[in-house]
Amino acid sequence: MKRLFLLFSLIVSFVCGLCAQAKYVFYFIGDGMGANQVMATEMYQAAIEKRIGVKKLTMTQFPYSGQLSTFSASHRITDSSAAGTCLASGVKTTNGKEGVDPNDNKVRNIAEILKEEGWGIGVASSVSIDHATPGAFYAHVPSRSDYYTIGKQLASSNYAFVGGASFLKPFNVNQSNDDDLFTLCKKSGYTFVRGEEEFNKQYKTLDKIILIPANEALDDKLSSSGMLTYAIDKQKGHMTLPQIVESGIKQLKKHENFFFMCEGGAIDWACHSNDAATTIHEIIEFDEAIQIAYKFYLQHADETLIVVTADHETGGMALGNGHGLSLELLQNQKMSSGVLNDKIKNLFAQNHHPTWEMVKQILTESLGFYVAVEISEREDAYLQSIYKKMLLGEDNDVKTLYNNISELSNSAVQLLNQKSGIGWTTSGHTASPVPLFAIGKGAESFAGWHDNSQVFSLILKAIREN
Repeated sequence: MKRLFLLFSLIVSFVCGLCAQAKYVFYFIGDGMGANQVMATEMYQAAIEKRIGVKKLTMTQFPYSGQLSTFSASHRITDSSAAGTCLASGVKTTNGKEGVDPNDNKVRNIAEILKEEGWGIGVASSVSIDHATPGAFYAHVPSRSDYYTIGKQLASSNYAFVGGASFLKPFNVNQSNDDDLFTLCKKSGYTFVRGEEEFNKQYKTLDKIILIPANEALDDKLSSSGMLTYAIDKQKGHMTLPQIVESGIKQLKKHENFFFMCEGGAIDWACHSNDAATTIHEIIEFDEAIQIAYKFYLQHADETLIVVTADHETGGMALGNGHGLSLELLQNQKMSSGVLNDKIKNLFAQNHHPTWEMVKQILTESLGFYVAVEISEREDAYLQSIYKKMLLGEDNDVKTLYNNISELSNSAVQLLNQKSGIGWTTSGHTASPVPLFAIGKGAESFAGWHDNSQVFSLILKAIREN
């Protein structure tokens, strides 16, 4: 089946090269997604089928692939705003800047260019819609931390579809009398739609939509938690990235041409926490969103381009730490390190002196420790030593870019990583090259090694040239 998929894709892509320009463009950006994150996911999927090898993702079966270098104008290791700006506009900028060059001059991004030409534009993410990567496709600010101004510029973008985890900071903390971002977006003609079910009831009559999860506190105008629920933590009713992409296509199909950027932003958050199992589940969900676009491509193969890449790698993930790879052990992790953290902290909050057996039970249920995952006496003693520090209030939270995790929760997840053979070099970004995959009209231009500043022009080439 895999060979047939590849052969079919190559034939269709060749035929597409003989046809008209791309009319439908999908631009998928896996934030923090390096080559090893992709490979870990494919090897994990094979491992849980009890075999050595890989189970291919949709993106890795695209007929053209390559790699991108990611340095910014100011640093060898980029941040998301500089990388997002470069992927959106082709312009290298300083870390921390969004949609402007190093001298704070506004740069035009591909979404804005195509919007001026009458295209329908969609921007989506699994994190907040005012975050660095989605913001790079509509905002122009000297600082990525100016979330209110970024959101304000979204309100005036006039894009047809926006989807994600609401706004991170919907209020202007410097001017309390200013309208919040919900109000500004409504004044600009946007309708907030909560959840896929409500979207399907309303989208046919709406010109501009902002799709957020059904559980967002829209009526209270509270800020977003920052992200959709991690895939590993999702329960029935939680919005998924594939649902957002499917909804976005329905809305954008109202236009003769459309451009749709979708970010797997929570991949980066999981990598910042060095949480391998959560990272893998995020990439699986990201790939499922790509599958939705691929199904659309099969219906419009001569007019569609799908590009998949990343803004940078996060965590310095290594496949192998001197003890081989036992990725099947990661299937025993049933929740993200953040949810595990909440469970452990709640236990200590509800019980003055919880016993080790009570903590041990959580580790068994959450990570499979002591049952599915063998824990040595030395490892048990190590975990108990941290538990005793918690009893005395002497433990220290581990601070990541987007989370604070108890020492016990973090140590337990890192122990599972270690036993699985996953290593990490940092909780930050790295300069590792990132993968690039493409299929459809003009996809052949994406093969090989490129700098991230070239993707912008390659997409425009696929749109402009016959």
